[in-house]
Amino acid sequence: MVGEFTLGLPLNLSVLYIFIFRYKFWKNKAIFLFNIVVADFLLVGCLPFKIHHYQHNLRRSEDTVLCKIMLFMLFLNRGASIGFLITMSLDRYFNVVHLGRRNFVKVFKKSPQISVIIWILLLPLTIPTMVTTFECCNSHGRVKETYLHDVTDTFREIVFFSQIIIPYIILVYCTVRIVNRLRKKTVGEKTKLRRAVCLVTSVVVVFSFCFLPCTIARAALLFVRLKNWQDAENIAVQWYDALMVLSYSDCLLDPLIYCFSNSGFKDVYISTFCPAFIQKRLTNSDSGTTNTPTYTTHLAEQHASGLISSSAEQVVQEEEEKSNSHTY
Repeated sequence: MVGEFTLGLPLNLSVLYIFIFRYKFWKNKAIFLFNIVVADFLLVGCLPFKIHHYQHNLRRSEDTVLCKIMLFMLFLNRGASIGFLITMSLDRYFNVVHLGRRNFVKVFKKSPQISVIIWILLLPLTIPTMVTTFECCNSHGRVKETYLHDVTDTFREIVFFSQIIIPYIILVYCTVRIVNRLRKKTVGEKTKLRRAVCLVTSVVVVFSFCFLPCTIARAALLFVRLKNWQDAENIAVQWYDALMVLSYSDCLLDPLIYCFSNSGFKDVYISTFCPAFIQKRLTNSDSGTTNTPTYTTHLAEQHASGLISSSAEQVVQEEEEKSNSHTY
């Protein structure tokens, strides 16, 4: 966690600075991506408290109020990060697989009010962490529960698993459809096509790496706790805590995957923070990998949702344009 905080704080601060003062996300239709960065930044802000507790051999704060606030923030930030990610994945899916059809997500991402509504809708999912009968770090089987306590625990577990499993299914479905669509493409550069497929697939890889292990560990922990296997529970708790720490690494991976895969954002970031000789080298490298830099930049600006949709949409649009010209 010290490593995640040390690397994540300057990275997310620099990305937020670019979004607000240089890239102007509200003009480039990157509102959803900006919200993901905000959620990651708030997660980074929670890490010092977790580090302090672990250094003192505590799984949580002994202060009940602070414990509830921490759990509330972690639930809210993870839900926001996943929620905006899935929204942008659906946008990419419609732009690539159903190119030319009406994309309702594209209408949403033009309105900042939609982002506010998403944050507000996430608040009810964090209510279990604020209920007075809620025991921090408690789950079914640990204590004799009242009816309200049991409902609170049940709701929290449902939120925990559905918040990851349902988005993961949607993400895998969209990714498979997009990759199949790209592989059917017969027009254009093969290098550009492979890069688009790699970028689309990387989102699923990052999601799986960050969230699936802790989900499996949580299920195992609940199972051994309900079976009242105390020795196994002690081991399961340690594995769960370790894999939850692993899930915090999304605050590092999100900016790298989503922001820097957008050529418009990447160019602004490099020109702001990188020395001149590095800028020149990166510029030469980019110009050597594609024969159409002007079109690529234009498409990145046109679809500057902050996700990697620009590469995928570009190869599909090239095929559609080529096909239309042959037909004509």
